[in-house]
Amino acid sequence: MKKYRNFDVAIYFVAAGTANTTRERLEEELSFFEKHMHLDRVYLEPFRGDTFASDEQVDMCKEVFEAHGIEVCGGITTTSHKPNGRSEDQRLFGTFCYNDKEMIDTLVKVSEFNGRHFDKWIIDDFYFTNCTCRKCREGRDSYNAEHGITDGSWEGYRQHLMREVSKKYMIAPSKKVNPDGRIIIKFPNWMESFQETGYDPAGQFPLFDDIYTGTETRDPIHHDQHLPRYLSFSLMRYFESLWPDHNLGGWFDPFDCQLLEYYLEQAYLTAFSKPKELMLFCFQALSDSINVPALGFMLDKLDALMSHMGDVVGIPCYIPNASQGEDNLQDYLGMMGCPIVTTPYFPENAERMLLTASSACDPDIVDKLERFIADGGKAVVTSGFVKATLERGLKRITSIRDGGRRVTLRDYMVENPRVWGRDFPHGRQDITIPVMEFRNNATWGAVCKGIKDEESYTILARDTYGKGEMLTLCVPDAFSELQHLPEAVLARIRKEFAAGGVWFEGAPMISTFIYDNNTFIVYPYADRHTEDTDILVHINGAQALENVTTGESIAPLYTTDGEAVFRLRARVGKFEGYRIVR
Repeated sequence: MKKYRNFDVAIYFVAAGTANTTRERLEEELSFFEKHMHLDRVYLEPFRGDTFASDEQVDMCKEVFEAHGIEVCGGITTTSHKPNGRSEDQRLFGTFCYNDKEMIDTLVKVSEFNGRHFDKWIIDDFYFTNCTCRKCREGRDSYNAEHGITDGSWEGYRQHLMREVSKKYMIAPSKKVNPDGRIIIKFPNWMESFQETGYDPAGQFPLFDDIYTGTETRDPIHHDQHLPRYLSFSLMRYFESLWPDHNLGGWFDPFDCQLLEYYLEQAYLTAFSKPKELMLFCFQALSDSINVPALGFMLDKLDALMSHMGDVVGIPCYIPNASQGEDNLQDYLGMMGCPIVTTPYFPENAERMLLTASSACDPDIVDKLERFIADGGKAVVTSGFVKATLERGLKRITSIRDGGRRVTLRDYMVENPRVWGRDFPHGRQDITIPVMEFRNNATWGAVCKGIKDEESYTILARDTYGKGEMLTLCVPDAFSELQHLPEAVLARIRKEFAAGGVWFEGAPMISTFIYDNNTFIVYPYADRHTEDTDILVHINGAQALENVTTGESIAPLYTTDGEAVFRLRARVGKFEGYRIVR
């Protein structure tokens, strides 16, 4: 029986467990999970790293889970520990070589096996290639020559290879034995690197029945990737936008989480994205772990909260397929309080949007941007976007030029939105930004500026164009340094990212999540340096706020020109939901 109203909860069961567990041990371990949470389904994996579970073991595991009312699906992880005796077969993480017959034969065998045993199965996110063996190099060179690629890059070849492998050696064998079976491809959390290793969401999703999203962000300091925690939300929205209603859920794990809050935050932000399912990786790593009772406790609270929330809305950030540039900048902005949703499609019908250097990978982006703002839209573009497009036509829209210099700042000037004047806040630490020069009175560069001795440098500049406008945001060299901007500067930036008429003044490291039924969530990140604080939330047309959990009614501090301002308490690691009374 379904327990949670707003999402299902699934757990992944790795091949070593499938191959080696006993009925008694499985019953004992399963009772631990059931004590703390409800599981709707399990993804039972027969193959990983050359471990291949037998039919008998798979059937036994299925029997146990199904006896507990848990739906059983399948899984596969395409890794191998066998070098096949060839020194050149070095492959990071033991991923397959898809020009190796033995490994292709294994892939076909496992795909057929899954088709026989499961009506639905998922591919873990090691389904990529980094092989540089002789056959792979020859394949790359042949593909590049045929397609006029002269830089020796791997991207095009590997994307082509993985599409062909998917069709011929995974989908076809499984569908042959189970035509109605559904195969799910999970896309990893490292979106900026997909094309280098063969992932191609736009080209792969039409081949599969459904997709899944990796939302593991882990500890921001100790893990070996660069994954801002907001990614657990934004990447889910990206894949929901890519293929609406076919993104089945978000998958996270407990690894490299030095604080319990880091593990739980992955669940919170995934849930805020309105997923169909939360996938816990994995049964073996979580068994007898404090993560399980803590998460089970919070799942009830998340389910209650999300019952009040409508569909997600936000400021779209356009990230084309197979793009790279200012990697994950949108997520750092999200953690500063800008409610950003990512999309692989140019959001031509939006009222406002964010464009980064990744957006500039679209060869037609300047023409699209020009039409958008000339017709009345507002676009916030980053300094990286400007640098990438100045020689591609952006000079039609702005007088900003790349000065080729850097400047380190701690003092600022901000336009005061209430009176004719300026605020002069002081930052907590130095930050370094690019110097973006502009022509006075052609571009207004004083929306926000940094001050250094007797000179100032734009941080947020405005250009009007046709019926609309473009704002250029100069971002620090280290994106995480955004948190060192003074609250007044952050508030002025947030105002340009208002979604649903909501923005706030206050500390960094606080996210807002906006929904289309006059509700929103405030979440301050748990961090070694954050603390409870008050924020001032500005909302157009609001009469009052209601806490959706407690029912408390909150009156505005004041209202100016139809914009009401509310004081809210933001408690570290605690999410709160509010309903706007208009």
